[in-house]
Formats: sequence, C-alpha cells, structure tokens
Amino acid sequence: MLRIAYSPVYKYELPDGHRFPMAKYELLPEQLLYEGTVSEANFFHPELLDQSVALHTHTGEYWEKLTRVTLSEREVRAIGFPINEKFVTRGRHIAQGTVQCALFARLYGVAMNIAGGTHHAFADRGEGYCCFNDQAVAANFLLHNGFAQKILIVDLDVHQGNGTAHIFRREPRVFTFSMHGERNYPLRKEQSDLDLALPDGMDDKPYLHLLRETLPRLLDEVQPDFVFYLSGVDILATDKLGRLHISRAGCRERDRFVLDLCRQNHLPVAVSMGGGYSHRLADIVEAHANTFRVAQELFF
Repeated sequence: MLRIAYSPVYKYELPDGHRFPMAKYELLPEQLLYEGTVSEANFFHPELLDQSVALHTHTGEYWEKLTRVTLSEREVRAIGFPINEKFVTRGRHIAQGTVQCALFARLYGVAMNIAGGTHHAFADRGEGYCCFNDQAVAANFLLHNGFAQKILIVDLDVHQGNGTAHIFRREPRVFTFSMHGERNYPLRKEQSDLDLALPDGMDDKPYLHLLRETLPRLLDEVQPDFVFYLSGVDILATDKLGRLHISRAGCRERDRFVLDLCRQNHLPVAVSMGGGYSHRLADIVEAHANTFRVAQELFF
C-alpha cells in the first residue's frame, strides 16, 4: 500500500502579503482522493518530531531557539515566514512525516510526504521557507538506527539543496546529488557530492537526457541501499521562480524515470514534494499529483 504523510497543519495560515502556495497542501490530497488514485487508508498523520531525533541533524541551540520561538529578527528573515509556535509544530510534523515515510518505504518500496523537501535548512539555521531539514533528519535517523548503510539523496527541485549539502559535507554514508538552476536561489551555493547546474530556459529533451545519463551511473558508483527523492515541480515552464522550461509531461517523465529506476534496483525511496510556484494553483497541484499517480502505477 502507498503510504502518504499528511496533516491538516501542513496548510499553515500566513499573514496577508505572503504568496507562498500553502493551499496546495490541502488541495493535493483532495484531488488524489477525488480521482480515486488513493483512498483515505493511504494517508497517515505523522507524529511530532522528537528532540532526540532532531539533534542527530540540528544543533541543540537551534532546536531551543525554534521550539521556544526565540529566533532573532535576522534569523526569521532568512527563513522568510513569521515564526510562531504553530509554524514550528508544522515543521516538526513534516520532518517526522519523512522519517515515518522512510520506514514505510523499507516495507513497501516507496512512501511519500504531501509536504517536505525543506532542503534549505542547515544544522544551525533555517533559510528559504525551511526550518527543519526533513530529508536530512530522516537520513540520519536511518543511519543512527542501522536501517541504511549508504544513502543517495536525489534533489531535483529547481533550487540547490544547500542546507542538505552542508549538513552531509563530511558524511561519506550520504551522497548528495542536486540538479538545479544555475542562476536561481540560493545565490551562494554549497557543494553537494554532485551538482549539475542548469542554464535558464532548459526544456524537456536536454533535461531528461542529462538525468538519464547521470542517475543510473550514480546508482552504480554510490551503491546506495536507500534513496530520498525531492520531486519539486518548480522546474515547470509555468513556475514564476523556476527559470527552466520543463513541460508538465516532462516533469511527470522525470518522476517516472527516478521512481522506476529505484523500483528496478529494489531501492526503497522516500519522496518529499519540494517547491512549486506556478501562477495557477491548478498547475502546481496537477504536477504534484502526477508524482503520486506514477508511484501508485509503478509500485502497486
């Protein structure tokens, strides 16, 4: 069964003036249920991330600042959202959702988080709408508990996974692969184990060719026993922040290639949704929904 992490707290109410598409977290599960791709039985409500799990990735000082809501104005500005107890609770549910997805993926081959992909969060600070780094937290959870020996993080969000790269810069058991817009956020990139920086305007054919040329080779070289996949849909041509020119069909083919490669190689994969900022909310929801449709088709 495809297990999907979702909580109503994922849709965080932002003050007026913030245009982050929070509604997608509510509309996406509704769409998947309406069309019959999944049923209510597929969803689980993630628990709260425990401090002991968080501290394998984040510093104690940062944990205290977040949970006590005592971040400085500068630290809040770097995250980009007003920080309150509800926002921190939301982040803890999302991160724990990816931890639980990792465990379900070991059982069923794949599991997915309606949110997540918070790859701009560093060990000691948040950035770019991210407070806890959900895939880093989940990867460290697997390593700490002996559930994985070598992990590959496949980050195909249009923005570089700078926080993830920095967290694992000295961790040989985690290989970080980021394929992202060269001129996009963040301005200062960190060094992943493999970075592929893409030019503005790249469309389906060269994008998919590069991915197909790279990922099978990485599986052979890295020999992971677990994969985290960040499936951001901000690569779309319709995305107001993306700067690439990928069609919705191309985005779906990307997801199919990554997930089918994991399936063929018997690699459990936990998927987090990442970014999506198209002008039309329907474009965001439809592209994210494709990721779930493909996973259901391939694995179940």
